[in-house]
Amino acid sequence: MRRRTGRPLEPLVLTAEERETLERWARRPKSPQALADRARIVLDCAEGKSNGEIAASNGVSRQTVSKWRGRFLRHRLQGLSDAPRSGAPRTITDEQVERVVTRTLETKPHNATHWSTRSMAKALGMSQTAIARIWRAFGLQPHRSETFKLSTDPHFVEKVRDVVGLYVRPPEHALVLSVDEKSQIQALDRTQPLLPMRPGQAERRTYDYKRHGTTSLFAALDVKSGRVIGQLHRRHRTQEFLAFLRMIESKVPKEQEVHLILDNYGTHKTQPVKRWLLKHPRFHLHFTPTSASWLNLVERFFAELTEKQLRRGVHRSVRELEEAIVAHIEAHNTAGKAFVWTKSADEILERVAAACERISNSGH
Repeated sequence: MRRRTGRPLEPLVLTAEERETLERWARRPKSPQALADRARIVLDCAEGKSNGEIAASNGVSRQTVSKWRGRFLRHRLQGLSDAPRSGAPRTITDEQVERVVTRTLETKPHNATHWSTRSMAKALGMSQTAIARIWRAFGLQPHRSETFKLSTDPHFVEKVRDVVGLYVRPPEHALVLSVDEKSQIQALDRTQPLLPMRPGQAERRTYDYKRHGTTSLFAALDVKSGRVIGQLHRRHRTQEFLAFLRMIESKVPKEQEVHLILDNYGTHKTQPVKRWLLKHPRFHLHFTPTSASWLNLVERFFAELTEKQLRRGVHRSVRELEEAIVAHIEAHNTAGKAFVWTKSADEILERVAAACERISNSGH
């Protein structure tokens, strides 16, 4: 009995450009999986393999191989993309979208400081759902507002380059410390016991609290290792800052130069501090620009301390609070976690310049 061979397959011949594109689609990690599979099927077809052989090697059916062989022969590379799916026709025109976006960005309601989906829908005669969808598509969030402050320091550029230079290219055989104080940390106790977390319910606490006093943390962050030198004081004056400088001096090897990055708080510039620095010439001070505390890397440690220990902590005395802070510093130093500065001085200055330009063009 003679074997049935079926209809002969139409030869599939690739140009050099088509082969290069298909091979790139097949091996590139970011290619959609479906597109990569189709590219491999067509490459196998170009080698003269039968539909059955290709189906077996690619783990698909013969019908799938036949479909993409035919689509490629009719439409070439464009045929491997998915055809557009049918759906409900658009009910919102481009003009309506433009009106929503323009009105959101350029106007305010007469009785409020910002638009809501309801007020915008009422003003334009559209549905609240449509307004929400348009805002989401364009990343508009009128209900949100953030704060900022640009430094007016006349030496802003020079100070940014100086401080960032210490972060990204610290001097050899020297220690760079980011120094600041987290003052007036309150020892807070809730008026009633906490309700612990359980499935489907977050931890709950009373909104009111009892104050048991305050303490101030003087901290120096080693930029290279991430280790923190900390000292706690009940007050925040020149003598406390000098005591902290003496503590740093005692912990750093005598032969090592010390570069301190500080903000412009008055305690850092008093005459007793200046006299102490004259007697200890290996200490070099670098001041951040005014209103630019974000440039002091130790603020990142303070944010971690607040998030992990202070915000939800319950402390019934200042001593209990100070013990918790010391324990957090020890755990941080044991972990050996360094905070890496990633922005160059040029990138920072470009962003500040762009912000200044936006303010100048805002009309306010």
